[in-house]
Amino acid sequence: MPALAQAAPIKRPQRRLAASVFAAFAVVATAMPVTVQARSAPESFADLAAEVTGAVVNISASTTVEARNRTLPQLPPGTPFEDLFEEFFNRRGQGGGENAPSRPQQQRRSNSLGSGFVVDPSGIVITNNHVIGDANDISVIFSDGSRLKAEVVGKDSKVDLAVLRVKPDKPLKSVKFGDSENIRPGDWVMAIGNPFGLGGSVTAGIVSARGRNIESGPYDNYIQTDASINKGNSGGPLFNMNGEVIGINTAILSPTGGSVGIGFAVPASTAVPVIDQLREFGETRRGWLGVRIQNVDDATAEALSLGTPRGALIAGIDDKGPARPAGLEIGDVIVRFDGKEVKDSRDLPRIVSSTPVGKQVDVQIMRKGKEETKKVTLGRLEDGEKQASLQQPSTETPTATRQALGLSLSGMNDELRKRYSLKDDLKGVVVTRVDPNSNAADKRIQAGEVIVEVGQEPVSNPADVTKRIDTLKGEGRKSALLLVSNAQGEVRFVAVSIE
Repeated sequence: MPALAQAAPIKRPQRRLAASVFAAFAVVATAMPVTVQARSAPESFADLAAEVTGAVVNISASTTVEARNRTLPQLPPGTPFEDLFEEFFNRRGQGGGENAPSRPQQQRRSNSLGSGFVVDPSGIVITNNHVIGDANDISVIFSDGSRLKAEVVGKDSKVDLAVLRVKPDKPLKSVKFGDSENIRPGDWVMAIGNPFGLGGSVTAGIVSARGRNIESGPYDNYIQTDASINKGNSGGPLFNMNGEVIGINTAILSPTGGSVGIGFAVPASTAVPVIDQLREFGETRRGWLGVRIQNVDDATAEALSLGTPRGALIAGIDDKGPARPAGLEIGDVIVRFDGKEVKDSRDLPRIVSSTPVGKQVDVQIMRKGKEETKKVTLGRLEDGEKQASLQQPSTETPTATRQALGLSLSGMNDELRKRYSLKDDLKGVVVTRVDPNSNAADKRIQAGEVIVEVGQEPVSNPADVTKRIDTLKGEGRKSALLLVSNAQGEVRFVAVSIE
């Protein structure tokens, strides 16, 4: 272990110099007063815990499924292993021979434990969808040990929420949701739940971060906290210091399976609209715009004259969706939706999904460097409405192969369609080779993909590509925005350096 360096000796300044330094510091301090004060830690969480614990419940969910009976393998008559297999399975009551007695179908029962909380004295309980799964027997256990059977009002796997209903003899203790949008990293929070079956466990910590994306679903926007959350805490409430629920504990990041101080909760702002829909309709009714989007990086922002990376870039439009008749186009960047800023592509699905179906909203877009506003009447998100049917207008003019941007390019023809299994209606310029040392390779452009647009202009042959690149260079652009399609017609934008 290296020795610590000895501290340098402190020299005492002359008194006059010290006085002048103090005076200068006094002037600065007067001109720039310190207004930020650290918040003191709560002396105790006991009063808060006592106030809300009665509304926190344990969830017991049981699933009974038919166990599959293993049968005797079908072996050729006379095989030397026939008797051996038959004896093996018969010893375990799984005989499949002709003389085997008929046996009742076996059942297998699995159980799970989680947490939840009451939001309505009449008996509405909130938990996670993954806590109940497909359970056919759900019980809610209260802090006094009483137990009530629960029915599922509705559940949503995308946000991992479930609404249950119990029928109590008297009004239940309940808690209210609070404002999760105004919480800040560093604010105190308290979690109550059923970790490892230890019901009524109280833990406390702070908000570690907001807006976390853990790639668990399309609407990730988690609160991160260091309050201890373990297996069994799922579905339990995360309280602010006013006793309001600002999050629903859902997941942990852990290499060991136990708490390491990184837990995640669905914020109330995300959960409440889903819960309201489940209570009213028994299902979610999310707004639907009918676009496929991607994020805007620095190179794409430069190519689109956005200034700074922001918004959600439209990479595809569903022909049957609300976006097309409203005038939205591929290449538009949505920067504001219904008055809410779209900072990046993750914001848009969350905002759209929480907007009522049928509402007409203003959508601010950036198109070729200029801001425009489109009015869109939202549809309803349905399964099967996510696949965009895209056709890009272009004139097919096969030409010889050319080199550009580290790509070997060829005009579309029957031989290339067959070689790369390209869709019949796919138009553009085919990539036949990619220089592994090129920026295009870094952006994961591959042979067999098709360049549909360059700089938001359609291309139909390699000459169009090189001409468009020369134009962009003449405009002082550092990168070219390519619209690239795979063999199935799914497109994405890729900004490739042209310097």
